[in-house]
Amino acid sequence: MTEAITQIRAKGLRTAVLSNNFYLPSGKSFLPLDRKQFDVVVESCLEGLCKPDPRIYKLCLERLGLQPSESIFLDDLGQNLKAAASLGIHTIQVDDPETAVKELETLLGFTLRMVIPNTGPVRKTVEIPRDSLEKYLKDLLGTQSTGPLELLQFDHGQSNPTYYIRLGNHQLVLRRKPPGTLVPSTHAVEREFRIMKALANAGVPVPKVLDLCEDSGVIGTPFYLTEYCPGLIYRDPSLPGLEPSQRRAIYTAMNRVLCKIHSVDLKAAGLEDYGKHGDYIRRQVQTWTKQYRASETSTIPAMERLIQWLPLHLPRQQKTTVVHGDFRLDNLLFHPEKAEVLAVLDWELSTLGDPLVDVAFSCLAHYLPSSFPGSLLRGLRDCDFTQLGIPTAEEYFRMYCHHSAIPPPENWNFYMAFSFFRMAAILQGVYSRSLTGQASSAATGQSEKLTEYVSNLAWDFAVKEGFRVFKEMSATKPLVRSHHTQAGHSPC
Repeated sequence: MTEAITQIRAKGLRTAVLSNNFYLPSGKSFLPLDRKQFDVVVESCLEGLCKPDPRIYKLCLERLGLQPSESIFLDDLGQNLKAAASLGIHTIQVDDPETAVKELETLLGFTLRMVIPNTGPVRKTVEIPRDSLEKYLKDLLGTQSTGPLELLQFDHGQSNPTYYIRLGNHQLVLRRKPPGTLVPSTHAVEREFRIMKALANAGVPVPKVLDLCEDSGVIGTPFYLTEYCPGLIYRDPSLPGLEPSQRRAIYTAMNRVLCKIHSVDLKAAGLEDYGKHGDYIRRQVQTWTKQYRASETSTIPAMERLIQWLPLHLPRQQKTTVVHGDFRLDNLLFHPEKAEVLAVLDWELSTLGDPLVDVAFSCLAHYLPSSFPGSLLRGLRDCDFTQLGIPTAEEYFRMYCHHSAIPPPENWNFYMAFSFFRMAAILQGVYSRSLTGQASSAATGQSEKLTEYVSNLAWDFAVKEGFRVFKEMSATKPLVRSHHTQAGHSPC
């Protein structure tokens, strides 16, 4: 969208934002972009006028210095378009984005290139055979392409490469297993497809799935397809450019959709066999220890301590729910004009388990610095939460407990320790794959020190949990002085 506006302004044309809706379409609604990109901003709340009042159109034209016949107004509401047309303004009804763009190009007299946010050219290491894919898509969709297959790669999706596809009037997203030798049970696109299909029927916002292809002969690895859904992905957890109230609303929406996921009736959704019941964290510790060992490139002391400490301090699981496994802000697709989650993305690590693991994982950014090395994650630790309007980790956690009607557990530090341990194992896997050229994202050129840094954060929380347990023990029974110590012992 930014590039499209740049194209228009490069032609010497002026642009404006009217009542928080743009004169340029992106999907059916309009995206809130940087105001500095526009010549004029007219806000209903400041002017005391709103569409379809003709005065707000006249005010906008006056500030643009244009006559009605020299302007184009795009909207999806007939009453707003009718009011603009009555003044002599050219209008375009935005029902279908493709059609609206073609109409705009006709009026402007030059071609606009539709830009898909967060995409770029497909990297050579994860290229797809286009002819084979195009044949598969035409058989599936029953459509004849009016032009060549358009294929781009999303810059997110560290584990499974994710692509944008345009073929005829269809806009799709393809998510596949990466090529090469993979660690067993990882990159399970089949499970992603199944969980999204089930959750859509349970009212959880997820992309609309279309097809699962387990035949590696088509593009080299199994993949699935969903409809493309335009919206906003917030990469920076500090949400720059938003007001404090907007930031809090975003985090509240994030919290509520997590509660929605955890409230899904497993039997009704057909997900009772989606994972084992009970001992979730024990199995997770074992799984991520194995994953870490499989991708280990050198000894990291904090990881060695955690591998010993975690199995000895497992919490008692209170209930079993669907667990996303990688629930964080940049795995959510938001409505462009309000704090509403349109889709929860990246279900690769989903299973049945302890819902508090998801809550803790979604708070990782609170403890990472904004200068966190590498471009995989960004943090909030050095931010002023009150000034930004973003809830602290404790406030976010208590908000979840309130929405879910559960008491806040005392062993929060364990969940944070485990979450950082798991993140360290994931980062180590990404780093290991980057050494062989298998990593699916360009943002993986990091050193192994990133894994070490995160594992040290995990151990800090383990120490805090140890002190909490120690205090509880000392409050219930007298201390017995030990005459034996052991270097490197666990914190409790």
